[in-house]
Amino acid sequence: MTIAALATEPTTQADAADWRARVAQAFSRAAPHYASRASAQQMMSERLLAHLPDTAECLLDLGCGPGELTARLARHYDDHCHVEGLDLAPGMLDEARRRHPQPIRWICGDAGMLPQADASLDLVISNLAIQWCPDLDRVLAEIHRVLKPGGRALLNTLAPGTLREVNQAWSQPGRAAALLDFRDAARHQIAARCAGFRHVDLEQREERFHYPDLNAVMASIKGVGAQVARPGKRLTRTDLARARRRYETLREPAGLPVTYHLLTLILER
Repeated sequence: MTIAALATEPTTQADAADWRARVAQAFSRAAPHYASRASAQQMMSERLLAHLPDTAECLLDLGCGPGELTARLARHYDDHCHVEGLDLAPGMLDEARRRHPQPIRWICGDAGMLPQADASLDLVISNLAIQWCPDLDRVLAEIHRVLKPGGRALLNTLAPGTLREVNQAWSQPGRAAALLDFRDAARHQIAARCAGFRHVDLEQREERFHYPDLNAVMASIKGVGAQVARPGKRLTRTDLARARRRYETLREPAGLPVTYHLLTLILER
């Protein structure tokens, strides 16, 4: 068993290629169980739906996973909208095709190199995907490029403090757990402005979920692909016992807490 709940970001081009491959592999492995284990992610997607435009002729779900949100958007806009779902993980797209027979175009691709033409989309929506992208500026620039003038981007991502209980439970003397370096609200606002969005709004909210034990906590994370294994990071029984003891000190009446610091970006081109 490995622990790297969320690995740190790559720093070179070669590292970035390896990072993308590892993320794609991890999410592909998680695909068959994603929908059943991603209840927290699905609940957070509701924050995006409140900001949907009344109409859209062409939309993209960026980081679509097994397509639950994509299919919901297809039903919302009915036959009047061309719907596309893009994901880096082939296994997620296989699951999306299996689960959703609607005429949705499923695309294997990278958020930093979108295949869509300039000014071709009315809406880009993304639920908890862009935090996996090492180059935020490039991703937002690509989203801006593919949106039509007046088009809208609705993006859920995560901020520092996310999974703080996981970090506390798994940290060892002298070092913290290997968590992703979440970017703060100011960094997202700057990136959106630099990308050229004329309207930038951002909502922040703390979302807390509870689980009966450490196994359930880790299943909720690993089950949605958020364990990118790194070589040499093997867990021992001592590590597991230590983590259980630490997490139990955080127990609340509802169970063991897991905190997400949710950022919702509402951007208009």
